[in-house]
Amino acid sequence: PEQPRPMLRARRHTDGFSIALAALASVSAVGLIVGLVPETPASVSAALAAARATLPGVRTSAACRHFMRPSFAVRSETAQTPTKREELKQIKRQKTFNRNGFKETRPDAEKEMFDEFQSDLIKSMRTNYYTMQEGDITFRLAKDFGFCWGVERAVQMAIEAQMHYGDKTIHITNEIIHNPGVNEKMADMGIKFIPVVDGVKDFSQVGNDDVVILPAFGATLEEMRMLTDRGVQIVDTTCPWVSKVWNSVDMHTRQGMTSIIHGTWSHEETIATASFAEDYIIVKNMAEAEYVINYMLNGGDKAEFMEKFKNAVSKGFDPDVHLRKLGLANQTTMYKKETKAIGKALQRAMMKKYGPDKVNEHYMEFDTICDATQERQDAIHDLVDEKGIDMFLVVGGWDSSNTRHLVEIPHMAGIPAYHIDRAERLLPSNAIEYRTVDGEVETLENWLPKGPVTIGVTSGASTPDSYVADAMNRIKLIKSSLA
Repeated sequence: PEQPRPMLRARRHTDGFSIALAALASVSAVGLIVGLVPETPASVSAALAAARATLPGVRTSAACRHFMRPSFAVRSETAQTPTKREELKQIKRQKTFNRNGFKETRPDAEKEMFDEFQSDLIKSMRTNYYTMQEGDITFRLAKDFGFCWGVERAVQMAIEAQMHYGDKTIHITNEIIHNPGVNEKMADMGIKFIPVVDGVKDFSQVGNDDVVILPAFGATLEEMRMLTDRGVQIVDTTCPWVSKVWNSVDMHTRQGMTSIIHGTWSHEETIATASFAEDYIIVKNMAEAEYVINYMLNGGDKAEFMEKFKNAVSKGFDPDVHLRKLGLANQTTMYKKETKAIGKALQRAMMKKYGPDKVNEHYMEFDTICDATQERQDAIHDLVDEKGIDMFLVVGGWDSSNTRHLVEIPHMAGIPAYHIDRAERLLPSNAIEYRTVDGEVETLENWLPKGPVTIGVTSGASTPDSYVADAMNRIKLIKSSLA
């Protein structure tokens, strides 16, 4: 044809390339499918032979042969039932799907973010070697702390969406991030949180003309599919690092591997990640990973195994079948050293079971711990190593995974660490309500001592600077009352 199809436009051969393809389209006996693409290697050869027979003397071009290699084949089953990754791509191409925000409301949203979440006190500390001294109290601020790029992006996109769709009902499938103050702001703006009834989200209140925001943790494929089918306007604020993990579990699926996900099975991010895997098992720590490894190497009580992981495996999971080939992924906010240790243990187990020469056939991993998580962990490690810090204050949501892991670092070093989710946990009576590393909420009286004290301060990736400043100002007031 005078106007080649766009996909073929790069090669305008005079050797009958387009004519050969046209002839191939009419050959039904060789298993051609939609798009002129052969389904199997055998059908490629048969199709080429048919083309040569149909057009004697015409040489089929290298481009034609390359186009019809099996790696370019679109299988007929795939056209009917796309993979999960392909389905996600289809959803993202819909006109009702927005993942870029709204330029016309961006300046106002940026001003709102600055006014609400920035702090002059924190800005001053950044320029003063992350230190502030007042009276007999010294604050040492971690060099990396607080709002990460993905969280800031998600919150700003939600504000942009509220400004853009001001006349519509706006919902969000989960907390936008794990911070109570920020989520309260979303509610104050009129954004409605999807209610959970008996452990199941109730989307019945969402109208077809409504807007639904997907939070920074992402949403399950099933939720996106349902909302897309209903024609609901979707605003996707999913952190790109979370999407990176979804790509990893897709690679596991394509390699015929089971995804072993280091995370918490009830965490929104891990729930979303698991929805993009075919076969998976979720382990929350090294102890659970070692349990899986022991079963993989030595067998064990299958019923006990399934009971232990009843909420953390894919439908139809069989430990005698699905532990033969594993790919490691993780919740992006997990403790990186533990993820690495789990990976090394799995690799050693596969080498022991299948031999060093076969390990790559049975195990793979990608680094999917987000940079922000690692930077905040490294920064508090640096403060711990400085010595001279009497205690740590960690500010962030009590349900924030990355914040909880920050608390563990000074705790393991033997330094008291207090995790608060808001400044109001610091009581005027010199008591503090805090979450322990074991997840219990306790109250400690007289937590601030009289006399000089140095407090290390950090915050989780979901905590605005202004919230950290509020906590420090409260401490200053309480400490001054002790003099």
